[in-house]
Amino acid sequence: MYPTVALVGRPNVGKSTLFNKLTRSRDALVADVPGLTRDRRYASCELLDHAITLIDTGGLFGEHILAKALTQQTQLAVAEADIVVLLLDGREGITTADHDVVTYLRRENVSYIPVINKIDGVNADQINAEFARFGFDNPLLISASHSRGIHALEEALIAALETQGLLGEQTPLEELPGVRVAVIGRPNVGKSTLVNRLIGEERQVVFDMPGTTKDAIDIPFQRDGVDYVMIDTAGVRRKGKVDEVTEKFSIVKALQAMQRAHVVILVIDANEGVVEQDLHVLQYALDAGAAMVVAINKWDGLSEDQRDRVKKTVDRRLAFVPWVPTYRISALHGTGVGHLFGIVNEVYAAGEFDVSTSMLTRLVRNLVEVHPAPSIRGRQIKVKVATRAGKHPPRIVVHGNQLDSLPASYRRYLENGFREALNLVGNPVKIELRDAQNPFAGKKNKLTSRQKARRGRAIKHRKSK
Repeated sequence: MYPTVALVGRPNVGKSTLFNKLTRSRDALVADVPGLTRDRRYASCELLDHAITLIDTGGLFGEHILAKALTQQTQLAVAEADIVVLLLDGREGITTADHDVVTYLRRENVSYIPVINKIDGVNADQINAEFARFGFDNPLLISASHSRGIHALEEALIAALETQGLLGEQTPLEELPGVRVAVIGRPNVGKSTLVNRLIGEERQVVFDMPGTTKDAIDIPFQRDGVDYVMIDTAGVRRKGKVDEVTEKFSIVKALQAMQRAHVVILVIDANEGVVEQDLHVLQYALDAGAAMVVAINKWDGLSEDQRDRVKKTVDRRLAFVPWVPTYRISALHGTGVGHLFGIVNEVYAAGEFDVSTSMLTRLVRNLVEVHPAPSIRGRQIKVKVATRAGKHPPRIVVHGNQLDSLPASYRRYLENGFREALNLVGNPVKIELRDAQNPFAGKKNKLTSRQKARRGRAIKHRKSK
């Protein structure tokens, strides 16, 4: 287990910018907007060849409609951290919120390193004089956006962790292990509530306001001996409804989460049924090649007549993806949520797609025998061999002749045939067609001297006639 460092401060002091700089990534959403970070974001990174776990947090004690929820999330991160980086804004100076943050850390007896950010264009003596009232012992001056003072901060963090005896043997940095499960859907359908219910703690900020979640947050946890990484995403709205720049980046993060996930849980609001935007989000997941489970949330609040109506709507509008399992749940009360892990594991196991070439070839030949491929310009399309090309999603390469002319309907027939025969529940099947190459294509047959002489005599004879 790596030592844990939390970045803490009031809103808009540059915590997410510093998080990206230390992790050498662009994982955290960054914009000049207070309160953009709302949930705890974890990442493993290396500082001076030592692996640590870094936590990005929302602003403490800020003026925001979600201030209470954000403060609660940050306090959980502080309680979890071995050491805290207290970030202050050198350009704006000390505010009331800064006083509240420092008072809180001192009251909780937290080990912290004071860091003053945004020092570009500001006199160092002026900064030191401004923050002298806190009584800090040599606070670090940095500019996270321009990488000034970052090395000194890394040295200070490693020294503090060594003093506490938290740096043992150096272990290589590893990717988060486990089944990656992304929870996606429109805004305010209950995605964060479902994530909290699945992992068994109030890990994500939940508020009755569309757009509460702004970023895609990876949450590693374990259940029944199985490692998972739950990815909570921002709600995806129609393009015409997206006006904020930050929301555009949030949607990009959600789309990237679909590409990274092994399994996607699409959450639908039972009160509204399957609307057009739900189908758009589902199509985004299909384009990303993600395996899928549909969870119809807020089911317990419906009457019998409403339930019958929603069932018919779901069956009709999701008829084009009959292979996607559908579950009716209540994320708030936990009804039906426990069954999701079983189907997620089943869908993930199917996506591993450990199948031999001989089985795939035998299967594709059986499919062609039952329903032969059509003829093109009087010539029969031949499907010969199928091989495994990848997993998550299952990928199959089909070899044959004239496959470029294979109709889309026959391609779908092969996809459905493979999925049904191999029980690839919840998984899209990607088929790649490869035509057999003619070894003599583009090559001229060179004539011998005797053949050239015979050809010349034949030409001369035709001309004489």
